[in-house]
Amino acid sequence: MTHSLRIATTLSLCAASLLASGYRIPEQSLNSVSLSAAYVASANGADASYYNPANMAFMAQGAYSEVALTYINLPQVNYDAASTISGNADGDSKEENFLMPNLHYVSPSVGNWRYGLSITAPAGLSKRWNEAYQMHTAEEFTLKVIEINPTASYKVNDQFALGFGLRGVYTEGEVSAVRSPYCSQELTGDSIDFGYNLALSYKPIQDVTFAATYRSKVDLTVKGDANGQISRYLLTHSLADLSTRIPFNTNASVEIPLPASLALATAYTYAKTTVEFVFERTYWSSYKELDFDYGDSTANAVFGTAKPKNWKDANAYRIGVTHQCTDNLKMMLGFAIDKSPTPDSTLGFELPDSDAKLYSIGFEYKVNEKTSVGLAYLYDDKEERTVSNGTVNGTFTDSSAHLLTASFKYKF
Repeated sequence: MTHSLRIATTLSLCAASLLASGYRIPEQSLNSVSLSAAYVASANGADASYYNPANMAFMAQGAYSEVALTYINLPQVNYDAASTISGNADGDSKEENFLMPNLHYVSPSVGNWRYGLSITAPAGLSKRWNEAYQMHTAEEFTLKVIEINPTASYKVNDQFALGFGLRGVYTEGEVSAVRSPYCSQELTGDSIDFGYNLALSYKPIQDVTFAATYRSKVDLTVKGDANGQISRYLLTHSLADLSTRIPFNTNASVEIPLPASLALATAYTYAKTTVEFVFERTYWSSYKELDFDYGDSTANAVFGTAKPKNWKDANAYRIGVTHQCTDNLKMMLGFAIDKSPTPDSTLGFELPDSDAKLYSIGFEYKVNEKTSVGLAYLYDDKEERTVSNGTVNGTFTDSSAHLLTASFKYKF
């Protein structure tokens, strides 16, 4: 039963050992990658529609667009077993590579109103392991999360603006796992779910901006199909039934949160340099348990017990510096400390998360009055983590991520 619940976990966990903030991916544009997501109060391009829609009200007249492509590399994670009890063994995860596109758009002003649209991948990716012990709980899985986020802003006056938006989130997952001789199964599922986001910006003087943004929780209500085989031994605990297989082909569902998040930010511009500080809190405490439901009574009897998760709210602290080197060239640097929400008691191989430090750099070059291009790099360095619970009894090391983003911006 424990094995199958962990398989369910892989379907529902958005598969992201990418960043320490659980399975969220905050970096969704050139500037956000360059600045380690210290990009809320100073958001002033097409991606303001995603990071702070209130700021759209303060942008110069015209329509703005950005198309970006991010290459993500997840190197091997090393696991050193503390003992060999119950088959516990050393292992390495597989190296993973992904391409993640995103799109942002801000319309011209319509009176005091302005509108935007962002299409992003706010969570997702994949984790696979090479060795048998880790494969029992996280053999192979992928999950895609795509968000379509239309937004609007209202300019109250030259100092104060409000923003809001609708979050439409599409989720698609696929899992295959085998634990010989006990069971095997394949799971597929998808869902469309909704939430909202809010923003405000206040400029007490021209060079200072205070901002707050809130993204609501979205419950991912993944529904799909499950098929596989169960050894009768799991029901009777008789060794004589070990080789007797019970097939199943049924519907399955699970609900987990894409958690709410609150960001408080301030940005100050002096001459050609802007410095921004961001405090972000992600409300992971809404992820209390994993309760996977099967339509087949036998599969549900074996696999259907809720598994405690008990994640905790987590903070991130971000700083970004932007310098306009010339009329055409802008450089950006970022640093962040990102805390993990996963307690030792429920950490597993499907998401070997830990606290992280993020380092980033990027540039944007204005080709002409309408066109800009840019490149950004981010390194996510996770801390070593030692855990002892019912699944893991060892130390995770060498966990990290590399992001490389190329961007094309056009002003209409």
